[in-house]
Amino acid sequence: MPFSVESNKTGATYYLHAKDFERNGGKRRLFFFSKDVKEAADGTQPLDAIPDGYIVTEAPTGLPLLKKSAVEK
Repeated sequence: MPFSVESNKTGATYYLHAKDFERNGGKRRLFFFSKDVKEAADGTQPLDAIPDGYIVTEAPTGLPLLKKSAVEK
């Protein structure tokens, strides 16, 4: 089951996705939230969990954001 989060402001449910692509000679991974579960031929795939080292926050507009968590030293 794809990881989902419900917006505190709007009540809408969003699903976490990832897409791998190449940029500037290196591979990168883009994380994003969508209202629908998507699986596409271009490499977009739903994720079952939040990646290690990330947390979910919410923008003032109600959209969920994936941010790197602060590391304590």
